Amino acid sequence: MTKNLNEEYAGILGIPEFVSKATEFLYGHSSPAIKEKRLAAGQALSGTGALRVMFTFLADHLGERADGQLHKVHMPNPTWANHLPIAKCSGIEPAQYRYYDPATVGLDFDGMTSDLEGIEDGSAVLFHACAHNPTGIDPTKEQWIAISDLCKKKGFFVLFDSAYQGFASGDADEDAWAVREFVERGHTMMVAQSFAKNFGLYGERVGTLSAVCKDEDEKARVTEALKRTIRPMYSNPPIYGARIVAEVLDDPELEAQWRVECHGMADRIASMRTALRSKLEGLGTTRDWSHITSQIGMFCYSGLAPEQVDRLREEFHIYMTRNGRISMAGVTSKNVDYLGESIHAVTGGH
Repeated sequence: MTKNLNEEYAGILGIPEFVSKATEFLYGHSSPAIKEKRLAAGQALSGTGALRVMFTFLADHLGERADGQLHKVHMPNPTWANHLPIAKCSGIEPAQYRYYDPATVGLDFDGMTSDLEGIEDGSAVLFHACAHNPTGIDPTKEQWIAISDLCKKKGFFVLFDSAYQGFASGDADEDAWAVREFVERGHTMMVAQSFAKNFGLYGERVGTLSAVCKDEDEKARVTEALKRTIRPMYSNPPIYGARIVAEVLDDPELEAQWRVECHGMADRIASMRTALRSKLEGLGTTRDWSHITSQIGMFCYSGLAPEQVDRLREEFHIYMTRNGRISMAGVTSKNVDYLGESIHAVTGGH
């Protein structure tokens, strides 16, 4: 018997039930963008694919610059390493604004806002929705509001990368706060959404790209433009992982179970942060390690120098990127003491 093709192939914008549930999960059931039917959205190849479509869409529709140069997307410094090559491959020039303060191992809010003030009005600016990668440092809610006001004043086209919803704080609604607040404050914007981490679907490439539009007419035009961008790129997305997410988010009992399990993963990482900080402080260090617990998400920006990271690798067989980023998902109750002792050794206790 010949199967219905709809059972084998999704449309260009993916499985409608998945897109609907995924965007409700991100924006909230009562989101003005959803209620007013001005959210253009489609399934994408996880966060990377969503970003590639996003940047290509911008390159195609921003028009020619008067100076003949590529349009820019302004990103935090540092940012996820793949943001920069994705932009370049899409015909967009990546630029960066200050974000991380090495002196405090925290957010350089004054530097960030100063740089944003200096960006050309109407520019595209990218933010991490939560659990900033690689630093794990997020603005406070008060700072997010100030950033939103600045973006409105400058007329920025806001872009969000949402890769850790639910996996950062353990509360999926809390992790979506910045995105939802920007919608409430009237921004037109685009969001890349991934289910790789929070649903454990790394290999299934499950995500969405959505655009908060001004009205239904703009939504219709953006939707058609997204189709034209996606069709020659990968034609249509995979279906298996998306069906899993749609099934879970469409069943109150399954969703409740998922929320408990996701919270458990986030809590375990948070407990390892506490254990690592306690170990270091217990060894008599003079360095302030409070950033280990004030940061959030999978990664800890430790503040270790590249040379100290090299020693951890060569002398203690502990591996991390040379910028000192620790994958907290790999820290366990069995290795946290050894990690703390090794860090103490390479820093000399200070």
